[in-house]
Amino acid sequence: MDNDVYGHVNNVTYYSYFDSTINRYLIEQGGLDIHSAKIVGYVVSSSCQFRRPVAYPDSISVGLRVSKLGNSSVTYELGIFRESEEEAAAHGQVVHVFVDRDQNCSVPMPAQIRHCLKEILAAQVSAEEI
Repeated sequence: MDNDVYGHVNNVTYYSYFDSTINRYLIEQGGLDIHSAKIVGYVVSSSCQFRRPVAYPDSISVGLRVSKLGNSSVTYELGIFRESEEEAAAHGQVVHVFVDRDQNCSVPMPAQIRHCLKEILAAQVSAEEI
């Protein structure tokens, strides 16, 4: 997944960065077993806004937070940053709905996952504070 013919990381690769970041967080902090967990998160929506290109071998980091936490769904916000830059090269959203893998229907998210998602829940800001 190095540079494409235009000399930068292809746009679709950013979604891979998002997916890897979310899953790693859920595995490490929420105890998700991606291979055998009965309840897993399915991506139902995703978007990305590209601000400036990233090119291999740029070093990047991905910021992750939760903007909305429901009973069976979560909205993540992510930013991709080049090393030493404070402004995101790209930012986006991903929505997971937690489902029973066998029945393929939405269910409440597991308590341990909910707890770890609360840890990165962004503070809500009222219109008066903006």
